Amino acid sequence: MSICLLLGNEGIVCPSVCRCDEGFVYCNDRGLSIIPPLPLTAAILYLQSNRLTNAGLPPSLERSSSIRVIYLYANQLDEFPIHLPPSLRELHLQDNNIRTLPRSALAKLPLLERLHLDDNSISTVSIQERAFSGTPRLRLLFLSRNHLSSIPAGLPASLEELRLDDNRISTIPTHAFRGLSSLRRLVLDGNLLANTRIADDTFSRLSNLTELSLVRNALQSPPVNLPSAHLMRLHLQDNGMTHIPRGALDGMRRLQRLDLSGNNLTSLPRGLLKDTESLEMLLLRGNPWYCGCNLRWLHAWLHSRGAAVTVRGLTCQGPEAVRGGEGGSLFTLRSKLPGLVIPLPPGEGGQVSGEALELTVKPLSSDSVLVSWLCPEPAPSFRLSWLRLGSSAALGSITETLVPGERRQYLLTQLTPRSHYLICLLPLRQEPSFGGANMGSSRASSFDTDSKDSAPACAQIETGEALISSGGEGSNKEGQDSELTALPLAGIIGGATALVSLLLIFGIFCWYGQRAGYMSGDSGSYSRGRSGKHYDDYVESGTKKDTSILEIRAPPAGFQMTAMAHQPLQPKLEDVTYIHTIFPSSSSSSQGGIPDIDYAYT
Repeated sequence: MSICLLLGNEGIVCPSVCRCDEGFVYCNDRGLSIIPPLPLTAAILYLQSNRLTNAGLPPSLERSSSIRVIYLYANQLDEFPIHLPPSLRELHLQDNNIRTLPRSALAKLPLLERLHLDDNSISTVSIQERAFSGTPRLRLLFLSRNHLSSIPAGLPASLEELRLDDNRISTIPTHAFRGLSSLRRLVLDGNLLANTRIADDTFSRLSNLTELSLVRNALQSPPVNLPSAHLMRLHLQDNGMTHIPRGALDGMRRLQRLDLSGNNLTSLPRGLLKDTESLEMLLLRGNPWYCGCNLRWLHAWLHSRGAAVTVRGLTCQGPEAVRGGEGGSLFTLRSKLPGLVIPLPPGEGGQVSGEALELTVKPLSSDSVLVSWLCPEPAPSFRLSWLRLGSSAALGSITETLVPGERRQYLLTQLTPRSHYLICLLPLRQEPSFGGANMGSSRASSFDTDSKDSAPACAQIETGEALISSGGEGSNKEGQDSELTALPLAGIIGGATALVSLLLIFGIFCWYGQRAGYMSGDSGSYSRGRSGKHYDDYVESGTKKDTSILEIRAPPAGFQMTAMAHQPLQPKLEDVTYIHTIFPSSSSSSQGGIPDIDYAYT
């Protein structure tokens, strides 16, 4: 191959097949099989994605004193390069076929700080003894996706980050990390590690470790004696863990992120998080959580932390009453399900008065009951439940509905004649926000069900024949008929009013949208001069767009679009639409939110 040399503005010689920009030399993706003569001032050399073999690295390369970084990944190297400049600080050799790490080759790089050897064919036995003794400044070593069966021996004490993920490591002896007091990040994902093959004091020697990742292994529980002084991130997902010892996180006062997703956990022991005062993110997806009394302590702990901690993925798989509920089902779970274990008053006269709630039930016909209540303190919504009692209070189906807070009556229809019913009403109150409105949707449940009036008011009633009056009592019957007629009539009027309001709002939005489109059309659309084709700003700027922060729970919740009171309704480009959750996904014991209409289920 004949290569012409060009002189730059500053008299720097640059190969014609490459591009030079001061100290940067770009020779990547050129199909090169040999490295051309380089400028004397080259500092960062890009040689990735070529056809370079070991013979393609000339001996003259090691005489350079200015090169600090070399990118040689995605080539055809089958041995560690020997002709490298001693001034090298960073070397990228990933995605080759390198099989051995000789001590003589690494000894020529005394200033090396970062070494990337991912996606090669290096095995434990192919690493020569004391191979890293000549690199006393090495801070980062990547050996991901190789053929290692154990932790490499003789690693330098200067090491701060070590990646050994996706290898075949099955055993870690006590001395594996001896002397690595500076290690801060250790990644062991995708290996064959089990609790019985990890020595008890393996990780305790890493006194300065801030991040430990053991994803996709065969752990039944977290390893014992984890380093606690400085640990900030602990990743234990996808291991099939069945339990976590009570003291597994003791002393981890700096822990900020704990990921337990993708395991087989049903509960967490009380006191597990007592020292994790800095915890900000707790990830629990993909576990068969049993949201019973065994997790009540977690509810109290989350309330004590307020908006300082975010919990994601706590989906209850049991008991059956809350199966499938996410997040809210845990925080609203009660041992006092109506008609099952609550000690009930006799309900004489069909009226029960609580400290803050008065409930009245009145039969109107053989299959309908009018429920009325007085609540001195306002509530965003009420949960109304009714259960048909049989030979056993534990049998039958509980029917529930969420009633808007402004209502004071509800008509129960299609009941079974000549049957006993238990009817309960619970006010749902919203606790003050800990972190502002912008944090409410990502935090734990914001509905307070532990206040003094959170206990439901319950009453029993028997359905029967319709009340028939005669003579002078005819006015009472007419009053009842008018009351029954007024209930659906009020619903029709309210629905018509809401429909007209929605149509009016929709018309205003359409008018403003058309006006905004007309205004934007006059000013001209934003164009990059490419025949009107729209391009992604992130792609053009060379930055990958990160949408991982967007999380929508399933099943979907209800949403409401609300306008900001302090902003006029104008078609400005900087206008922001805020979306607030009205109510979470419903479950038989969910107690959060206000529906826009009554929602009943059995």
